[in-house]
Amino acid sequence: MPLLPAEITLFPAGLLDDPAVHGAEHASWFAFYTMSKREKDLSRKLEAAGIPFYCPTVRRRLRSPGGRVRSSFVPLFSNYVFGLVDDEQRRAALATNTISRCLPVVDGPELVADLRRIQKLIAIDMPLTPEARLEAGHLVRVCSGPMKGIEGTVITRKGEQRLIVAVKFLNQGASVELEDVDLLRI
Repeated sequence: MPLLPAEITLFPAGLLDDPAVHGAEHASWFAFYTMSKREKDLSRKLEAAGIPFYCPTVRRRLRSPGGRVRSSFVPLFSNYVFGLVDDEQRRAALATNTISRCLPVVDGPELVADLRRIQKLIAIDMPLTPEARLEAGHLVRVCSGPMKGIEGTVITRKGEQRLIVAVKFLNQGASVELEDVDLLRI
């Protein structure tokens, strides 16, 4: 059982499916770099203000000294919340006093595609490992199983093969252990 229930990570619900549906014709993507440990605080404030955002979170399972397993939901990318905002909404987000820097995203469609892949990995509910730096390897697409259609890079770490799904804008990503899956090299 989690220490705290999961909070909203995507507002509005279909933001990554079709941003244009949510009145985002004049909006641009920004990566809000938050002050330390303020991602969830910013997410709550953006939701209350009706500002579209995505803050991917994953379940982290920890064992207490007594042996009890506890879980909590933590941001996948420390200090980052992604927002699809116009100039007025960006100023409102900055007024929350939780943002250290506001980084404009040059290629919004590429960011959305990367975030969709991350969202799909999170939905599978397999243990994810945040990857702070990306390493060279073979680009592949998963052809079967619950990860079908996800593209990423195969690496070997500690004797196990892992699939890294990247957010190129941040030069970060998440990796998941590859088990019996059908891969197609691209």
